[in-house]
Amino acid sequence: MDSGGFTELRRHGTWDHGPTPATYVAQIRRYRDQVGRLAWAAPQDWMCEPQILAKTGLTIAAHQDYTVVNYLRLRELAPELPIIPVVQGWTVGDYLRCVDRYATYGVDLTGAGLVGVGSICRRQSTNQVKEILTALHRAGVTRLHGFGVKTLGLAKYADLLASADSMAWSREARNRPPLPGCSHKNCANCLRYALPWRTYVTAAIDHATARPALFGPSQAGWAA
Repeated sequence: MDSGGFTELRRHGTWDHGPTPATYVAQIRRYRDQVGRLAWAAPQDWMCEPQILAKTGLTIAAHQDYTVVNYLRLRELAPELPIIPVVQGWTVGDYLRCVDRYATYGVDLTGAGLVGVGSICRRQSTNQVKEILTALHRAGVTRLHGFGVKTLGLAKYADLLASADSMAWSREARNRPPLPGCSHKNCANCLRYALPWRTYVTAAIDHATARPALFGPSQAGWAA
């Protein structure tokens, strides 16, 4: 479950118009109980893309602090929910400093079952992202989830990720007629469209790289 932070900050430059931590926790519980099979939920993190920094008027350090504090608050409110930490930044050094920020609050990311890596989706196919992930591995943070990582990015560094997500399949389906037998306007939210897309992506990555199975079971017991 993603918090929708990019959309929230792009529109408003703050989380003040979005759900409070208590409301967000209630939403997570609802999706867990009514939808089911919740693997994990992201915190209400603060992205560090230049356009988001321009909207908030804050520094990367401030965004990192808000991200870490929100994670701690959510865990305080709902320690039973699988809320994962997310590291934010822009350069390699930024992400390592974010790891240190968590450590300052007593959170050791080297032992985390899964750690999200934010602010990479719009540059997911670049070598810079691979450098960031490599640096996190060297720092001992090895169970990583890549937000918005598509096929080109996975071809470069799938072996550095435990899991990844992308809405590319949904955007593609939105611009095509529905599959034969589907009665909806398009297949942007259609499992019949999504599963073959996933098979195509994982097969392409298997062919391009030698790696552990992406989306395999997490060491923390969550489906990654």
